[in-house]
Amino acid sequence: MRQERIKELFSDWRVLVLIILIVLSVVAIYPHFDSNCNLTTNLQYGLDFQQGSWIQLKFDAEVVGFTTTEPVDTFVANLSKDLDTDVILVDATHVEIRKSYNQSELAPYFASEGGTLVSYQPGISSATADLVKQILEQKINAMGTKDAKVNTITGLGGVTQYVRVEMAGVNMNQAQQIIGKQGKFEIRVQTTANQTEHVLYGDSITSVESPSQSPAGSGNWGVGFTLSQDGAAVFQNASITSGATIDPADHKLAMLLDNQTVYSAPLSSELASSLQTQTTTQLFASTGSGTAGMNQATNLEIQLRAGALPVDVEIAGSGSTSASLGQHYMEMCLIAGILALIMVAFVIFYRYREPRIVLPMVMINASEILILLGFISVIQFQMDLPTVAGLIAVLGTGIDQLVVITDEILHEGIVPSPNVYLKRLSRALTIIMIAAATVLIAMLPLALMDLSTLTGFAIITMMGVVVGVVVTRPAYGRIIMEILSE
Repeated sequence: MRQERIKELFSDWRVLVLIILIVLSVVAIYPHFDSNCNLTTNLQYGLDFQQGSWIQLKFDAEVVGFTTTEPVDTFVANLSKDLDTDVILVDATHVEIRKSYNQSELAPYFASEGGTLVSYQPGISSATADLVKQILEQKINAMGTKDAKVNTITGLGGVTQYVRVEMAGVNMNQAQQIIGKQGKFEIRVQTTANQTEHVLYGDSITSVESPSQSPAGSGNWGVGFTLSQDGAAVFQNASITSGATIDPADHKLAMLLDNQTVYSAPLSSELASSLQTQTTTQLFASTGSGTAGMNQATNLEIQLRAGALPVDVEIAGSGSTSASLGQHYMEMCLIAGILALIMVAFVIFYRYREPRIVLPMVMINASEILILLGFISVIQFQMDLPTVAGLIAVLGTGIDQLVVITDEILHEGIVPSPNVYLKRLSRALTIIMIAAATVLIAMLPLALMDLSTLTGFAIITMMGVVVGVVVTRPAYGRIIMEILSE
């Protein structure tokens, strides 16, 4: 009879889902011994648990709100000339000024061009922040740096003032060199067959525009860029001597970043004809139409900049973690997690004095942490101190909810009939779902805001709430019913 009840318990879909997730989590974590007989897993660790460095950069730019009686395009162009820097139109009433000015310095320039400065926020727009993030990620990946994270820190107004770069396994000198190094950009022209010859390097490119559609009206996407006068002369001479102006199709221009071809295309017929008689400093590299053309244009913009950021930055903070300190943090977090589980078990035992109730509660709590670790391993989320804090918080809130279920079922210390049991369990799960929704709402701003060091805490807490409500609480309700029936 008992074996049949155990078989029935483990065939229940709620318990079965829990068991399957536990098995899958163990497979995802994959605890095993490496070649040095050290126990290792698939979990990824951040700077808190291994050697590495972090650098926080501050943007020397500002987003300014304005009003003007002049045409907006004319106003922006004149402002850019007056300030001697790039001024990018963010929307109809805001511009991004890619140079460090304070509010009092900018006001006279706006007034002289028929405008009024309405608002001022240090930082860059979200579009420029995305570009900066892509440039840094591409630069870090090109250097072969693993376990690197680039997080832009954006305020409520959508203006990004800082970017934080974390690189595991890299010391501070290496980190500063990687961030500060600019790639070697080169333009070459095809001569005969597949042979090419050098035309100019990236230092001849004076400015790079944002991706846009062709000014010729073809609808193709591309990136406009400007050559210096000397660079334009060299470009014209190379185009003529190679035959690119006469036979563009057989004399393509190739753009290379660190000796890797990133763009190759012939001169347009209009440009080829123009270069026969005059130099041109304004060029447009077409990448095609549609979404694919737009995405390629975005990548080409990054490569034309050769790793150079569109705005100047300064180091606002930096730090590093030694290998021994990271190992110490890891050991302390492991001990803290074990102690938290033991203390939870002790408090629960003191309350109920019944091992058959305490043991399932602790095991369900531990299984929840195991499932979360499995998710972390699958999505390659880096473990750091806030993440561990989130796991411990899940441990505490999880046991609270199990207590709610147990107390609701054991109302007045009496084991209820099956029908009454189901009603009480349903009431307990409703209370838990309301509490879980409250936690999700409270954690959501923390997860969405670019507070890079706290994002892990919020995400893990939210994941724990979802796993608890969907998987572990229903399974516990079924298990505790079987135990109490005895």
